[in-house]
Amino acid sequence: MLARIFAPIVVGLGFVTALVFAILFTPHDAAQPNVVEEFHKDPKAIHYASDGPLGKFDRQQLQRGFQVYQEVCSACHSIRLVHFRDLEEIGFTKPEVKAIAKQYKIEQPSINPDTGEATTRKNLPSDPIPWNFANEIAARAANNNALPPDLSLMVKAREGGAPYIYSLLTGFAPVPANLPASNRPAPNLHYNPYFANLNIAMPPPLTADGQVEYSDGTKATVDQMARDVSAFLIWTAEPKLEARHRAGIGVVIFLLIATVLAYMSYRNIWAGKKH
Repeated sequence: MLARIFAPIVVGLGFVTALVFAILFTPHDAAQPNVVEEFHKDPKAIHYASDGPLGKFDRQQLQRGFQVYQEVCSACHSIRLVHFRDLEEIGFTKPEVKAIAKQYKIEQPSINPDTGEATTRKNLPSDPIPWNFANEIAARAANNNALPPDLSLMVKAREGGAPYIYSLLTGFAPVPANLPASNRPAPNLHYNPYFANLNIAMPPPLTADGQVEYSDGTKATVDQMARDVSAFLIWTAEPKLEARHRAGIGVVIFLLIATVLAYMSYRNIWAGKKH
């Protein structure tokens, strides 16, 4: 009687055990290479003036980076969290900011005060920097159904931060001959070993030296433009970085002084006491 009851249970346990062993110890799975990991590269090592607890922005570099964004990146990407007046923080004067705002062809939506109809107006320093597309549908239609992400917080949003962006911009390369067919870029995709799955919808934005003409005379190589625009995106992601560094240094100094005073008080109060 007991045999008839426990026999199915024993058979079931044996089947489950065999299945677990088959999953865990199949040689094929253990030997299967991860193609993406094999070809993927970590961000290049690069130093920025804002790095470290004492880091400060190089405002000349930030202005060059903004120029690269304006003349290259803004064709697809937005920085909608940045307002024109914020550009004063990277060294532009108020008249320069007003001139930059008026240069933008994309105007701000408004209402005609006489008729109440929808209209547009020139950009003001208080306005956010506009996107070149009216909406996401228009952006997808112009980019093979790929939506260009907003760059305002991109340094914070991507693992690797600014070095990742710099590496991505300078990392477009021919497809390796030994890359499996299943991982080769499909039409409208481009091989980049610094991108998560190797294939990215964005074509190389920085294609040649001199693509931008810097007003300060800096030679606009592809490497320099990538450095400058990635530095600019550090600022858009954390415009108060310098203030945070200053506050941190002040707090550390205060804590050091407070620690010394507390220790001296302790020594004075307990000087005649046995411990």
